[in-house]
Amino acid sequence: MLPETFQYKNVCVIGAGPSGLVAARELRREGHKVVVFEQNHDVGGQWLYQPNVEEEDTLGRNPFLKVHSSIYDSLRLLSPREIMGYTDFPFLVKKGRDTRRFPGHRELFLYLKDFCEWFRLREMIRFNTRVDYVGMLNYGVSDNDLKWIIRSIEKNNDKIAEEVFDAVVVATGHYAQPKLPSIKGMDTWKRKQMHSHIYRLPEAFRNERVVVVGNSYSGQDISIDLVKVAKEVHISSRSLDISEGFSKVISKQENLHLHPQIETLEEDGRVVFVDGSVIIADTILYCTGYSYAFPFLDTKGLVVVDDGRVGPLYEHTFPPSLAPSLSFIGIPKQIIGLPFFECQAKWIAQLLSGKRALPSRDEMMESIREFYHSKEAAGIPKCNTHDIGNFEYCDKYADYVGFPHLEEWRKKLCLSAIISANVNLETYRDSWDDETSELLQEALQNPHFIQLGLEGPKEIGDM
Repeated sequence: MLPETFQYKNVCVIGAGPSGLVAARELRREGHKVVVFEQNHDVGGQWLYQPNVEEEDTLGRNPFLKVHSSIYDSLRLLSPREIMGYTDFPFLVKKGRDTRRFPGHRELFLYLKDFCEWFRLREMIRFNTRVDYVGMLNYGVSDNDLKWIIRSIEKNNDKIAEEVFDAVVVATGHYAQPKLPSIKGMDTWKRKQMHSHIYRLPEAFRNERVVVVGNSYSGQDISIDLVKVAKEVHISSRSLDISEGFSKVISKQENLHLHPQIETLEEDGRVVFVDGSVIIADTILYCTGYSYAFPFLDTKGLVVVDDGRVGPLYEHTFPPSLAPSLSFIGIPKQIIGLPFFECQAKWIAQLLSGKRALPSRDEMMESIREFYHSKEAAGIPKCNTHDIGNFEYCDKYADYVGFPHLEEWRKKLCLSAIISANVNLETYRDSWDDETSELLQEALQNPHFIQLGLEGPKEIGDM
């Protein structure tokens, strides 16, 4: 039975990755009609590995990329699988699959497929369909009457369709559109340049001198991958203050070198660093992160991306002047993603049904202004607006929707992985210690782990 105050909505979800899938589930649970648009042939979003990148723009400057996923072949999870799953559908070990605590990327993709099949989400998804335009049909009317026009294109036949929805949930992720640095000589350097967005395998760099720009996780991981085949790998980093774990890796590899930032790129292949050192490189690989990008979205300037900040957004989710008919799920970074997306999805679904209400527009805008001011006062750059990095915020967010706080074992396992990676980057994912074992035992007492076992819940109703 639906509550008397229930407001049925026809909702469009853009993207069938981790955030889009759980959004679809929660919206349908709340009684809404849902259509999910997915540009690829299967679910998974980033986790749908796409090996064929030959036709992609090597620097990813095209706003409508042909390849969405930035996953490379050797990528393994940074966090143990026990903390990664949705709260009521744990990321369990399955026979015949990758059983490691830190499995490869395909195992998470298969987990998302399991989630999709178990909750019968596939029937809501239109595959191979790219959203080309999202715009307001009647902005200026009352909130309850605002509609959205969606123009989509089927990849297989270029068929264009236009439809009207009551609400739009943007769930396109933030690891697809490459972010590039500004380096003198970059536009005239005649040798190979590419962003890590299209890096897949190291073999193409055999016997090359490769400069990897960026010392984040991907920069470190790809450098370790390349050093097996490349003649030399030179990492250019804004800071030479690196983790103990990565320092150990560099000290063991004769062909792996650390440099400061690049000063200039010369047409003859020289790479000049700010300390005056020079090398001649074959390839420059930019591991410089990603930008938020919504090339399909037309909000008449009410939502913009400014130097890595999507806004204005109340609690990283709702634009005050368009909420709740427009929402974003999956914007925050440095969080335990899937449980947070689940919480976001519940809030969005309940707001659309009328079960919950947002503060007034003025109150939301004042909250956003205070949040921006706190970031500026702390010296945090605008591009780090959506970096959460603490569990307290996740718990505060959960309170908006009556969602349980993150379990203590989940928080401790997350911190344990971060600490272990900083100390022993190469081997922490395959090591085991007594403290971690105790945390795992606590995790496995979770009722959902006990209930699901290896084969999944016994009935759909259990979930």
